[in-house]
Amino acid sequence: MSRTEHAPTAAPRGSGDRTANGRDVLRQVAVAIAVAGALIGGFIGSGALGGRSVDETQGGALGPAGSLLAPASPAFLIWTPLYAGLVAYAVWQLLPSQRRSPRHRAVGWWLAAIAVLEGLWILAAQLLPLWTTVVVMALLVFVAYRAHRAAFASRTGRSLRGGILLDGLAGAHLGWATVAGAANAGAWIAGLHLGGWAGDGAGVLALVLLGAAGIVVSARTAWSVAAPLAMAWGAVWIGVARLTAEPASAPVGVVAFAMAALLAAVSVAMRVVLLRGERARRAHG
Repeated sequence: MSRTEHAPTAAPRGSGDRTANGRDVLRQVAVAIAVAGALIGGFIGSGALGGRSVDETQGGALGPAGSLLAPASPAFLIWTPLYAGLVAYAVWQLLPSQRRSPRHRAVGWWLAAIAVLEGLWILAAQLLPLWTTVVVMALLVFVAYRAHRAAFASRTGRSLRGGILLDGLAGAHLGWATVAGAANAGAWIAGLHLGGWAGDGAGVLALVLLGAAGIVVSARTAWSVAAPLAMAWGAVWIGVARLTAEPASAPVGVVAFAMAALLAAVSVAMRVVLLRGERARRAHG
């Protein structure tokens, strides 16, 4: 871990230092509370507490058969590492040594907002009309994007822990939220019975746009791989669902697999090229 990420930055003496310290403590506590709330929401959404699971709400619209962009059920296993990452981050940023970290100051509130919105999405799915889940998911994509950009903008050195719990965590939430948001929007549009707007062509176009978005996000964050790989994971399971279950669509299924392969190949390859270039510059520097 880089020295600047481990050690708290020097703060001015006097009341300004106390004010900054109070704000930092508030952020630490807020992150911990938000993550705890997201975990509770996740248990509720899974049906583990005796209620309905998310795919049983909204008349099944949020399940694997909800739209052409809905992934098969195994795709949702990604929530386990996403929640585990939030818990690990919440614990890490609570350490006194991390209180005044510039990176936590830049990213912490955004990650807290991600946790809050994920909990709100569960409530919307369980209690509110379907369109509200689309709104919440759109907000989640925006917030996760801001968190991802803030994580990279605040980097001060190479750190495995920071790379996983800041860069990687924000990127993974962004990638998955983008796919899940598309599935939500697809389910809502399918419920409007707009004909071609929910057909094969629309599904293929949506996947192409998602793939392009994943490449752009990766390119703007030093070819990070977390977001495109999370999107590729979702796309693979969209392909599985469309080729093995209803509503069936060979065009959407094939394009989903192609998009997953492209996202993974381009982001990983460009990341390797970038790292090799950096090593070469340091060797000749």
